[in-house]
Amino acid sequence: MSGSFIGRLLAPLMSGIGGGTRVRNATAVGGLFTAIVGRAREPAFYSALAVPDTLDGRFEMVALHLLLVMRRLKGQGAEAAKLSQRLYETMVDDFEKSLMEMGAGDSGIARKVKTMARGMAGRIRAYDEALAEPGDGRLEVALDNNLYGTVDPVPDGVLAAMTAYVRACAAALDAQPLESLMRGEVRFAPVPA
Repeated sequence: MSGSFIGRLLAPLMSGIGGGTRVRNATAVGGLFTAIVGRAREPAFYSALAVPDTLDGRFEMVALHLLLVMRRLKGQGAEAAKLSQRLYETMVDDFEKSLMEMGAGDSGIARKVKTMARGMAGRIRAYDEALAEPGDGRLEVALDNNLYGTVDPVPDGVLAAMTAYVRACAAALDAQPLESLMRGEVRFAPVPA
């Protein structure tokens, strides 16, 4: 159940089904998504690291941090998989609502959200495969294609700094106990200055 009218109408009735698990999951999703969006809005990304301060640039930053959290939850059991899926759905719902608030027409919203969802599959694969490799070349290419796709030329040193940040975040999340993530707590690496 997302932010749809039917979902909101039925949510109070469904909250009793599954007991406290559903409430804990909703709390965890809310905490994680709030932290992801908060981190994605850090001004240093847009000033010091030249991420475009546009709808697309902000989407890319949210997507990148979401993917890092989803990567950590991957392979950690059924509850972690449900949390990851719900987190992804929350992002899609949030972008749909944001587009509506910006005045996009109904058909425009559906098309834009569908494009974002399709793009996420490619990003998930590209970042996941790049993080699995020991070198930084493939991760730099993934960041250049997605995060800096509209920046020409990318300022010197920016890709290396962002690559180091992404690797540091992946390491910080890998070191974070799963239980804290399941409670909605997330610890990213410090934002580069």
